[in-house]
Amino acid sequence: MPMTDNVWYFGNLLAVLLRWTCGQFPHSGAATPPMFGDYEAQRHWMEVTVNLEPNHWYTNTTDNDLLYWGLDYPPLTAYHSYFNGKIAQYLNPLWTQLHTSRGFESYYHKLFMRSSVLFVDLLIYFSSIYNYWSICLKPDFKPRDKAVNCVISLINPALILIDYGHFQLSTT
Repeated sequence: MPMTDNVWYFGNLLAVLLRWTCGQFPHSGAATPPMFGDYEAQRHWMEVTVNLEPNHWYTNTTDNDLLYWGLDYPPLTAYHSYFNGKIAQYLNPLWTQLHTSRGFESYYHKLFMRSSVLFVDLLIYFSSIYNYWSICLKPDFKPRDKAVNCVISLINPALILIDYGHFQLSTT
């Protein structure tokens, strides 16, 4: 797929714009105790992974109440939370303090989390979609058709709504 194709450029811009716009609306569970929704789940996973040893991430302890958003995803997701948590901890330690950050919500932390999802999307998801449509398909596909299919894949509303509107982080 030639990089000069306007469909490709417009499609990437549209995909990023849709993601960022969707992320500006309230998420499920916002400011709603006791669980605070999936934003809190993602934030809490960062809290757990940066403050506890990996062998305690999936164990119910006084420091890790599995009934309060216990890690229920595979270790790769936990390490993704750890990586993001380390960056969050560096930017503002209050975001990931063990126990005291429960239910924490701030504009800047949400901005950080939305940005981290977009960064990983661009790095992994966008490049995977681009490679699939430009490399893995039969050579008889026209470059413009590849670009259109690539854009359709990138603007999949289900993934955008889940990752950016609901804070589920499915593609990351």
